[in-house]
Amino acid sequence: MKLIIAIVNDTDSEKVIHSLTAEDFRVTFIASTGGFLRRGHSTFLVGVNDDRVEAAIQIVKENTSVPDNPEKKRATFFVLNVSQYIQI
Repeated sequence: MKLIIAIVNDTDSEKVIHSLTAEDFRVTFIASTGGFLRRGHSTFLVGVNDDRVEAAIQIVKENTSVPDNPEKKRATFFVLNVSQYIQI
């Protein structure tokens, strides 16, 4: 199992969360600012099985805007191993 942390522009957050949940990904949304992209952002926490990591990343890629400035990044991803997953 993996934990994907995806940081995207606020303007893309609705499209991203709708698209992820439409494909049965469970998503936690956190409003965030500063750091990597220096503006208002949305951080998504997505727990996925190993075989669905690329599908989740692709959904985020497809639902983020291409900025006018090619130097700007559309999203930042961290993919972490999860040693234990528990729901109570």
